[in-house]
Amino acid sequence: MEVGSATEPTLNLPLSEEVLKDSSEEYVQLQQRIFLTTVVVCLFGAALSAVFYGFTTSMSLLIGGISGLLYLRLLARSIGKLGKSTKSVGKVQLIVPVLLVLAVSKLPQLEFFPAMLGFLLYKPSLIIQEFLVSKTQVISE
Repeated sequence: MEVGSATEPTLNLPLSEEVLKDSSEEYVQLQQRIFLTTVVVCLFGAALSAVFYGFTTSMSLLIGGISGLLYLRLLARSIGKLGKSTKSVGKVQLIVPVLLVLAVSKLPQLEFFPAMLGFLLYKPSLIIQEFLVSKTQVISE
């Protein structure tokens, strides 16, 4: 019996490329849904805060929401590169909350708490998106 005579399973590369392409497209679609949900949540939150708390609070929340969107976009780009060109998630997106805190501390027109709350509005968007995805999976089964 020869050592090299054992048959090894062959890899089906076209199938792997198709799966990779499909998963990349799903990831892009997921990103788009999350960004859209985040924009809707930010606008809704800013409109509510304008009605109940005033213009300054609303603008602080909106600027925080925009910075949260930027943070989420930079994080998504870093995750998208993971495995292709890098082996770890980058730290560039961490500059966004630092710049937000600096801007809020230097500009008297902005309020700290609403800006930080606005920055964190991407998190409810992620929860909403997960709820919608799990609900559609239950319906399709």
